[in-house]
Amino acid sequence: MNSILNSIDSPADLKKLDLIDLPQVSKELRQFIVDQVSSNGGHFGASLGVVELTVALHYVFNTPEDQLVWDVGHQAYGHKILTGRKSVFHTNRKYKGISGFPKRDESEFDTFGVGHSSTSIGAALGMAVASQLKGQTKKQHIAVIGDGALTGGQAFEALNHAGIENSNMLVVLNDNCMSIDPNVGALKEYLTDITTSHTYNKIKDEVWDLLGKISKFGPNAQILVKKVENAVKSSMLEQSNYFESLNFRYFGPVDGHDVEHMVKILEDLKDIPGPKILHCITTKGKGYKPAEDGDTTKWHAPGLFNKDTGEIFSVTKTKVEPPKYQDVFGYTIIELAKKNDKIVGITPAMPSGCSLKYMMEEMPDRAFDVGIAEQHAVTFSAGMATQGFTPFCNIYSTFMQRAFDQVVHDVAIQKLNVVFCLDRAGLVGDDGPTHHGTFDIAFFRCIPNMIISAPMNEEELRNLMFTSQEKEHGPFTIRYPRGKGVMPEWRTEFKSIEIGTGRKLRSGKDIAILSFGHVGNYASDVCNDYDKNGFHIAHYDLRFAKPLDQNLLHEVFQNYDNIITIEDGCITGGIGSAVIEFMADNQYHASVYRLGVPDEFIEHGPQLQLQADCGFDAKSIKEKIEQIKSKLKLAV
Repeated sequence: MNSILNSIDSPADLKKLDLIDLPQVSKELRQFIVDQVSSNGGHFGASLGVVELTVALHYVFNTPEDQLVWDVGHQAYGHKILTGRKSVFHTNRKYKGISGFPKRDESEFDTFGVGHSSTSIGAALGMAVASQLKGQTKKQHIAVIGDGALTGGQAFEALNHAGIENSNMLVVLNDNCMSIDPNVGALKEYLTDITTSHTYNKIKDEVWDLLGKISKFGPNAQILVKKVENAVKSSMLEQSNYFESLNFRYFGPVDGHDVEHMVKILEDLKDIPGPKILHCITTKGKGYKPAEDGDTTKWHAPGLFNKDTGEIFSVTKTKVEPPKYQDVFGYTIIELAKKNDKIVGITPAMPSGCSLKYMMEEMPDRAFDVGIAEQHAVTFSAGMATQGFTPFCNIYSTFMQRAFDQVVHDVAIQKLNVVFCLDRAGLVGDDGPTHHGTFDIAFFRCIPNMIISAPMNEEELRNLMFTSQEKEHGPFTIRYPRGKGVMPEWRTEFKSIEIGTGRKLRSGKDIAILSFGHVGNYASDVCNDYDKNGFHIAHYDLRFAKPLDQNLLHEVFQNYDNIITIEDGCITGGIGSAVIEFMADNQYHASVYRLGVPDEFIEHGPQLQLQADCGFDAKSIKEKIEQIKSKLKLAV
């Protein structure tokens, strides 16, 4: 059989096909995703789960004129393949390749740039209202959102607003009962009740039988739908009233893998004005048995795997390697919690990613997954802190951006003892600008009462965690990067660290390096190389961005005229800026060279490559030292 997918380079090509061809297109599209991701990596389960839905949406709607908005974007691989990017899809998430998420400057079919959850409904509503204002009454606006993302507060806010605007908008709820980690919360239970109710489904089947005939009734279709709606409302389960109370017309649940039925449903829904929600039941990893039957979290982004057997390839370890920082956090919090019964762990939907899962398994009553709700995670932590507990609130740096107000208002103003563990701080790699954690130093530095720290290695992470819970310090931030540390033997004895003190790692002359966090290891290696050649560079590990170690900085500025600062974060407002502020406040005069992330959004690629591009990898540090050495020679 000739491949139908090979003939599709745009939705216009898809529309040329007969309805009966769409199951084959879906089959080929699913296989294409399996082939590509197995050999090139990327997100997996989510895209397989929406193959039929993706085909149906592009078949029915006139994209990109009709606006299709994906939430988060993990599930948008099929969308990218059908919209002209099939030939370059092998570059997905690769350095200089296409993005793993919808991106406006990549394609006109990517109507809204995404990466963080719960934005699709609000964005689509904004587009719908804009179309109303422009008199474009026939234009369609479709927001696709998963059941996990629907738990985010922003999604609820948008639903509430959409109900009063009466704009032409369709929300497609992709309900697979699974986010990256198991979905939690009352809404999940609510959706499950709907989808499993025999009474509800029987009634809904009858409704859909009628709805499928709408087209035969011409312009009076709306009247018929209203009659059906009113007739059924009294006998439907009360659960449906949740969406109806927000003035949404609710349809479903329907089989999200029946592409022909989905097309018919979407064709009918096009003719129904106002806000609507279509509830689709899907299976994450659909069509690929290892993903369907296996660990959903593992198959979210499995890395490379054997597509025939489902075996996920792993690197064979020939020696003991350093652990991931997140695992050090995960095991260390358990150690501390066993000694301190006031410690609790909190994460917004990332127990596996941040390794709080270990505490959830061992101490289920003291570890909380609050769902995709960073703002709530912070305020929930604050509430527990008022009652004498010490919450370790673990949020990826990029997602902490969403809870800035709560950190200021609910924690810092009240000087509550909440420990913010910012995982994935700095450049994270293949997920790109939506996921880089480069701004936390800058936006936390301006908050009164806030302590900001970063460990250079695993021992320092343990000691900072230990220090944070010893007494009530107020808000205490510990930021650390994605990936491995440097200490294979990392289970060290706990030691208290005096707040606001750095470390002098080596003495030198002419040049001093001030590093913050893990990148200090790059500086240490560079200094070792120069030591061998008889050129000695001083190296200080600042450890705290706030409060700064004033004694250490006085020593540095009194002895060095050339100072390099290094950070895995934005230069603007970062640790280098803090050092320059200290210099100005104390009337010192020196040449300060700041290495870090420049004032721009950094694209996706391997961490080390991106650090090199930004100019703070080991090679870049050497180049800066050589520039200073050349200047010193000229001065002589």
